[in-house]
Amino acid sequence: MNLADVTPPIALGPLDGRYRPAVAPLVDHLSEAALNRARIHVEVEWLIALTDGTVVPGAPRLTDADTAYLRAIPGSFGADEIAELAAIERETVHDVKAVEYFVKRRLAAAPDVPVADGGPGADTVLPTVGELVHFACTSEDVNNLSYALMVQGAVRDVWLPAATALVDQVAEMAREHASVPMLSRTHGQPATPTTVGKELAVLAHRLRRQLVRVDRAEFLGKLNGATGTYGAHTVAVPGADWPAVSRRFVEGLGLTWNPLTTQIESHDWQAELYADMARFNRILHNLATDAWTYISLGFFRQIPVPGATGSSTMPHKVNPIRFENAEANLEISSALLDTLASTLVTSRMQRDLTDSTTQRNIGPAFGHSLLAIDNVRRGLGMLAVDADLLADDLDHNWEVLGEPIQSVMRAAAVAGVPGMDNPYERLKELTRGRRVDAEGLREFVAGLGLPDADAERLANLTPATYTGLAEQLVDDYLA
Repeated sequence: MNLADVTPPIALGPLDGRYRPAVAPLVDHLSEAALNRARIHVEVEWLIALTDGTVVPGAPRLTDADTAYLRAIPGSFGADEIAELAAIERETVHDVKAVEYFVKRRLAAAPDVPVADGGPGADTVLPTVGELVHFACTSEDVNNLSYALMVQGAVRDVWLPAATALVDQVAEMAREHASVPMLSRTHGQPATPTTVGKELAVLAHRLRRQLVRVDRAEFLGKLNGATGTYGAHTVAVPGADWPAVSRRFVEGLGLTWNPLTTQIESHDWQAELYADMARFNRILHNLATDAWTYISLGFFRQIPVPGATGSSTMPHKVNPIRFENAEANLEISSALLDTLASTLVTSRMQRDLTDSTTQRNIGPAFGHSLLAIDNVRRGLGMLAVDADLLADDLDHNWEVLGEPIQSVMRAAAVAGVPGMDNPYERLKELTRGRRVDAEGLREFVAGLGLPDADAERLANLTPATYTGLAEQLVDDYLA
């Protein structure tokens, strides 16, 4: 059996196979079919713009029924239309030209669609405006606008809501565990205590900043002809203000107009967007590796899924697979986004076709990120904080109080208290590389000769209470 001949076709990649449910919403925005639907939408809207009575002299005015019929063409673009367009492209061997012929077919067929069926009726002028389809356009006029609309929709309707829900989840966990003390690890070694919530809040804050940047992204578009000069436009219709027409049209699509381009829109906005998304990915990767580490330390317990298996041979295992899966997908997504950003900003002179192939990988770049977001959300939902183990860990590391003790001694020395010489060195000698218990530290503090208030404050301090403003920071700054 040749698997390539199996029907229905077997997916080559995991996003369209194993992980399809997690990324399916992107198909409506970043698939090849979505690209062709967007192209049809742009062609239709350009035709409507050219027949408004102000641009092309003598062009017939369209009725409301004509306009509705035209806009229904991309709106009803489904399996049959995808197959029809593919058949046309096999003849043209040119994807955008196939779209032009597809739209012209619909114009020719318009009189056969009665008003009762949503058509313009026999008296429609649509068959007479066929030559205004793709008028004065190069393929890239249609493509750049289509990709801008597609990426805009994928960001705003799919990726950004999913990423925002994840950050909200992390922020909620931070608030829930804001007061749960936890021993820090710097360089993997016991360090100044913090709280579980404060550490999660840092990650939520970092991720949120990137979401703000993505949310503010500009999606640029152009429509200015084969080399960006409006050459064909001005020769065909010299009386029109073509930059104004172009700007009105691009902004009417909900995009930002780019006034100066070569044959292609420069794609700089894509590079900016993908850099921000890649940065979000890498911060999320940091969250995944920290969660994995906290699980390995026992700080987080994983709630077993009924019926699930952690190992084919070790029955006890509950593996942190959601975070491991996320790590891998974030690395793949970031690599693709980096490649997109670095490749798309360069085009030989007026243009080359490297961007055509490159942009067809926007979907996988988004898909691996979206899959990772889904995995992290599911992984976080299976975690429980082991407060007892955290408390035990803190109680076995009293030496971390060497920091506040020497800091109190420093302040006392500045205030003129005698006997406070070399506080750092004395605490280093007492604690570095050694285990020190509560009794040993309190005995040391009692023999220092500190003012009573300072001595009492240190005597009451424990690793679990030495968390500074951690809880307050979560409340005050985690928006």
